[in-house]
Amino acid sequence: MPQPARFAATLTLCASALVACRTPDEHRQSADEEVYALVDARRNELFGHANGFLIEPPATSLRQRILRGEWDPKHPHSLVEMLEIAAENNRSVQDRKESLYRAALDLTLERWQFGLRPSANANASLSGGEEAGPVSVNGGLTFTQLLGSGAQIVTDLGADLFRVVSTGDGWDLVSDVGVSITQPLLRGAGRRIVREGLTQSERDLVYEVRAYERFRRSFAVDVANSVYDLLQAEDELANEERNYDNLVDLRKRNEAMVDAGRLSDIQADQAKQDELRSEATLIRLRANLERQRDQFNLFLGLPVDTVLMVDPDEFNKLTDHDPLLELLEMRASIAYALEARLDHQTTLDGVEDRRRAVAIAEDALRAGLSLSASADSVSAEGRPGDFPGSGVAWSAGLSFDAPWDRKAERNAYRSTLISLAAAERDADEAADQITSQVRDALRQTENARKDYVIQRGAVLLSQRRVESAKLNLDAGRADTRDVLDSQEDLVNAENAVTSALINFTLARLQLYLELELLRVDEGGIRIEEGLAQGLLKGGQ
Repeated sequence: MPQPARFAATLTLCASALVACRTPDEHRQSADEEVYALVDARRNELFGHANGFLIEPPATSLRQRILRGEWDPKHPHSLVEMLEIAAENNRSVQDRKESLYRAALDLTLERWQFGLRPSANANASLSGGEEAGPVSVNGGLTFTQLLGSGAQIVTDLGADLFRVVSTGDGWDLVSDVGVSITQPLLRGAGRRIVREGLTQSERDLVYEVRAYERFRRSFAVDVANSVYDLLQAEDELANEERNYDNLVDLRKRNEAMVDAGRLSDIQADQAKQDELRSEATLIRLRANLERQRDQFNLFLGLPVDTVLMVDPDEFNKLTDHDPLLELLEMRASIAYALEARLDHQTTLDGVEDRRRAVAIAEDALRAGLSLSASADSVSAEGRPGDFPGSGVAWSAGLSFDAPWDRKAERNAYRSTLISLAAAERDADEAADQITSQVRDALRQTENARKDYVIQRGAVLLSQRRVESAKLNLDAGRADTRDVLDSQEDLVNAENAVTSALINFTLARLQLYLELELLRVDEGGIRIEEGLAQGLLKGGQ
């Protein structure tokens, strides 16, 4: 094959290879690698950890293991395990992950704009009338570079291979090289203006990382809420089952005493009536527990019919002991929250974004003035590497755009001023909302603590009443109704103290969430000691 023909074939093959050099799956993997690196880097910068962000649920997630039948339904799951299960399967978590992924993906495109961008093309054509005419094959490489000043540099490398078939002439090869530079001098010039898209994308990723972390903490409280609600329903059922057993025993005792002529039928019927009432309550509580389990499975993202056991020891871990709570002061707590809250930081940063938008809109009102220069050189025919020094063509020029018709730019500028004012109002409102949230959370927590103390005392009193009523009943100094009333009060008190302890626990979690003291990691939900000390020092 002649050299020109080999060159044409090689050029065509290279162009084809460039087009098909990556499969769709390889493009997906490339995007994932770049995005995961960006997200992990930002999370490490902001929070000191990365945790290996992944958008796709692991193949070992509980949902997948359940669908494959690879799990033990008898294994009780702790709160920490429930947090992990929810993080892997909950649909809202997946939505937040995808939002964060897209923000990082947008940033990769903005960064690409300021990198060296190569492109390649090749084409071949044949034309003619009654007989074949010229055949041409051409290809080229283009390199584009956008600089921070706004200058755009374009470099072209090309080659043309042609032959007139009808004349039988051989192949002729010509190559060319060209460079062009365009630099704005007024409107659109300067690093701040040119890199605004990149700057905003960088900040948007920071905002999404904050939002994702804030969501993880808030979601952990939601998981704890669901777990404790389920434990409370199980505890109420257990309390009622004990009450039912006691009522059955009382009914049997009364029936025996009626048969012996020592008790009236009325008291036997009272015991039977309360037994039936308790049995109906058990049916209702069991149905409610099953409904809660279904809703819990939906919340976790698991199949609804999954029988998921919650470790009952989680209930035993609940405590009203919290030394930090006793030291919190309203003013210091509010000041700390206004500084530490991730969502408020993003709101304040949004005001700065609007200020930059105003500056960009102001720049668009200016006149346009651009300097452009270009140079091209074509090789001698048949000698693609021979570029004559005297054959370089060049040009330089200025282009001016008078700022006379700027209606669209004027409207955009005025709109950005309005947006800035709105952002400043939003920031003020957000600060007021956080202040209100912290104040309310402190009050709710204190009220929940007091309620728990009251309900704990009520349980002790109810227990003494039951014991006293039974002793008096045996001694003939009380009737059946006294025992029934005391037992009903005891069940209510036991349910109330469980509810109060759970409410107190959740109120504290919500308070620490409002203060941005909550941290969620492999060990579960915790309060970082260093952060708490910083809050207390701020109140001194």
